[in-house]
Amino acid sequence: MKPMEPMKPMKPMESMKPIKSFESGKSHRWWPENLGDSPDTAGGQNEMRYAYFAEKDRLAIDEGSGTATVYDTEGHKVSGVQQHQSGSSKKIVFTSNQGEMDLDALHKV
Repeated sequence: MKPMEPMKPMKPMESMKPIKSFESGKSHRWWPENLGDSPDTAGGQNEMRYAYFAEKDRLAIDEGSGTATVYDTEGHKVSGVQQHQSGSSKKIVFTSNQGEMDLDALHKV
């Protein structure tokens, strides 16, 4: 029987690349181009989606219309999101370094 060999170190992880559209080969960006290709975090549920850009203090939201609304996060550093939906009403609340951040309290850009 052959002796066991020591484990080799793992290869470092590569950074994530922007999602590519299968048809066009272009970035699957639904937010304004001036925010860049790679948000710090992004997600969504049902037809609502968001993308957060920490360096620019910007949060892009699409509530299902296909058009992004951009908000100034005013120094908040987004770390989580909660989406509530009941019937026809939808509410999204973000968690930040300053506590809960309601979209209604942010300024549209």
